[in-house]
Parts: sequence; structure tokens; C-alpha cells
Amino acid sequence: MEFCESNFAFCEACESQVRYDDAVPKLYVGARLRHLRESHRMSQQRLATVLGISPSYLNQLERGVRPLTVPVLLRITEAFEIDADFFTPTDSARLTADVREALLDEVGRGQVTVGDITELVNNLPAIARALVVLHRRHRAAVEHAAALVAGQDSDDRVPLAPMVHELVRDFFYVRSNYIGELDEAAEELATSLRLRPGEVTAPLTRALRERHGIEVRVLAAEEADEQHRYDPSARMLWFAPYLRSGQQAFRMASQLAYLEHDELLDRLVADGGLTAPQVRTLGRIGLAHYYAAALIMPYAEFLGAAEALRYDVERLVGQYGVGFETICHRLSTLQRPGARGVPFSFVRVDRAGNMSKRQSATGFHFSRVGGTCPLWNVYEAFESPGKVLVQVASMPDGREYLWIARTVTRGRGGYGQPGRTFAIGLGCDLRHARRLVYSTGLDLDDTRNATPIGMGCKVCDRPACAQRAFPPINGRLRIDERSSSFIPYPVEGP
Repeated sequence: MEFCESNFAFCEACESQVRYDDAVPKLYVGARLRHLRESHRMSQQRLATVLGISPSYLNQLERGVRPLTVPVLLRITEAFEIDADFFTPTDSARLTADVREALLDEVGRGQVTVGDITELVNNLPAIARALVVLHRRHRAAVEHAAALVAGQDSDDRVPLAPMVHELVRDFFYVRSNYIGELDEAAEELATSLRLRPGEVTAPLTRALRERHGIEVRVLAAEEADEQHRYDPSARMLWFAPYLRSGQQAFRMASQLAYLEHDELLDRLVADGGLTAPQVRTLGRIGLAHYYAAALIMPYAEFLGAAEALRYDVERLVGQYGVGFETICHRLSTLQRPGARGVPFSFVRVDRAGNMSKRQSATGFHFSRVGGTCPLWNVYEAFESPGKVLVQVASMPDGREYLWIARTVTRGRGGYGQPGRTFAIGLGCDLRHARRLVYSTGLDLDDTRNATPIGMGCKVCDRPACAQRAFPPINGRLRIDERSSSFIPYPVEGP
């Protein structure tokens, strides 16, 4: 059996030909293939030799003239040791939304169309990402300038633009919320310590004492403003008395990340460009928390449990002895090449709509302007505390998602002590929904009743939305003193 470089998948002396066009959909991967080759410092001639194809054919692939065939795809994955889904447009929706947000004014004036943005993302993704980075830097500069101007008439110190957490979020965002080196290191330690689901507090306490000479103690009630405190000179790790067993285990696991993988944490934040002191420290905290979740819920074991339970979050909570939010966040990190779980998006919001956490292993895009959509079930969750709500939602670009949402409450214990309530959202593309217990009883083939949500009113394309808080950017408002409309911002026809 020989590979034929014509428009056929395989041929045997070209006697029994099966058209590639009819076998699978065409896949044009020019920009991604060129980036992959250049990142490995290979010439076209060298790569063509490795793949066993002609240089001219490779050149056509990189220019997007010819589609990628299955045999060549398999050879590429073997040569570069990557998954075949490297070439699937999983990130295109997210990047398209980012670019569109960066070009908000141009899109609104009709100077740039959605088709233009899609073409840029598909053909020149590196340029698209660079454009997004420049836009974010510009926005940060504008915000900082505004803060400076606002403080000119004040004796108060002008605060820096609030970009520290955003930079760390972006660090995880561009990695699809998966840090392989930390995951593998945590899994190795979990095996060494013989951790069992839901029974990790005692082994972690022993590990801190035997491996690092650190003792675990509980803070006095008057010191309970701190959830935990580590004293390196005394080799003591202190916990607030109100922390549950799972919360204590998470902080012990985080401390082990610093003690056992300090250099790895430093390298990861440096490679991610998190060099400013505050950003570097916050990045290390985020990575330590990632490691803690991976240690308490080792990848292979946790993925197996999630699949067996059909991603039933509450049953996983009971099995692993940690909170609803921790389980949801861990589920959003299961993207190990060759052993991927359902690609989830994870979000945490408060009653006012402030989004304090957002991570995504999917193409779902969280807007940075204009808030989020009030029709999203993550806000409805506050009306039914502790109950898991399920929603099939559609985005303006036609993509559909299954979302679950539930509230979580945190407190310090004691009468009259204020607590914190958040809504946790976990969502995946609808094509993965059948793997989830939450799809039971839903007609996933008929999504006509899917809730139409958007990324935020300022960037949403739904002119007929009755819940809209701002007028659409790409339509002229219809303002008539002789009539009114149920839609708050009606627009004129095209």
C-alpha cells in the first residue's frame, strides 16, 4: 500500500482509488504546520524528507493550497510527538472572540467584518494573538493613565492598574488550564505517598513532618483572620480552626509544592513572562494551588473516577472529600495529551456579576468588557442556593454548550460572622454533553429551546434581546417618540 500525493488517501498502484475528499472533511492547516516546523528549526526540505513527501507538496500544505490528508497527519504526529488534535481548530472560537473584542470599534463601524477576523485567525493565528496582546497592553495603559489623572487632585497614592490577576489568568488561559509538568510531578508524589481518595490529610501531615520537618498546628481563635500561615523559621504550618479537612489538605498540598518544586515554579512563571514581583508571586501561588489539586486528585485516577461517574460533581465531592468548587476547577484541567477528559470552562461569580475566577480548556470566551450575560444560569443559581442548575445555551456564533451552576458558601464560623457566597459554573461544548450525567433527560438533538446567551451586552450580536443592558455596537438605534418596544435598544433594519 503506497501513499499517493494526488487528491486520494491511499492507492495501490493507483488501481483502487478512494477519494480523500469523500473520506473525511478537508482540513487546511497551513499556518499551524508552518509554525510547528519553524518552532523546531526545520527547513521545508528537511521536513518533507522526514514525512516522505515532496517539498512542493509540503509547500502547498503550508500555503493552504492543499488539504492535509490522514496519512500525512499521522506521520506529522509521529515526527513531532503531538496529538492529532493539534491541528483541530479548538482555540479558534476563543481567539476569534478575543480579536473581535480588540477590534470592537472597527467592527462597529463596519471597517472590519467577522469574516475578516475569522480569516485572520485561521490563516495567521500568531498575528491574531499578537494583536490581542497589543490591545490588552493598550487598554492597561489607558486604565493606568486614567488612574493617574484621577489622582492628580488627591493626596492619596495612585493605585496601579488592576492587571496583576489578569496576567496570571491569561497565563493559565493560553495553556488551556493544563500544566503538564506540575500534573505529572504531583501524580508521582501521590503514588509515592500512597494517597487514597478522601483520605489524604494524615498522609500529607506525615509527609510534611518526615520529608521537611514541618509540624501542623491550629491557630488560636483570636488569630482566625488568617486561613493559614507558614513559619519557615519555626517549621510550623498553622491553620484556622474553621477549615474543614479537605481545605486543610489543600493547603498542606500547596505547601508541598513550594517545598518540593520551588525551582520548577520559578521556571514556569519565568517562561510565562510573569516577572514583575507581584505578578510572579501570584503566579507561584496559582501554580502551587494547581499542584495541590493534582496531588489530592491525581490525574489518571481522577479522570477514571470522573468518567465512571459521568462527571457527577457532587459524587466526586463525596469521594475526594473536597469542595464543589475544587472539583469543578480540577475537572477544567484534564487536558493531558493522549488522555483528555471533557474540555470544560470554569467560572466563579458573585451576586453583583463580578467574575473572580475564569479558566477554559474549550473555545468558550469570557468577555473582558461589558460584564457577562444575565441569561446565563450561573446568575440564576443565586435564586436556588445549593441546587445544581442545568442549561443548554447557544452563543451568537451558533456554538452550543451545556452549563451546570451551583452556589457555594464560605464562612469563618461563629454567630454574626460574615461569609462569602459565589456561583460556580462549569460548561462544555454540547458535543461532549452525553458524557455528563447532567444531560440525562435532555434532547440534545433539538436545541431550538437553547437559551441564547452572549459574551456581554457591549459585544453581543443579539439586537432583539430583551435583557440587553447596552445597545449593540453594529446597529443604528431606532428611536421614535411615537412608538415604543419591549426590546430596550431596538435597531433599524440592515
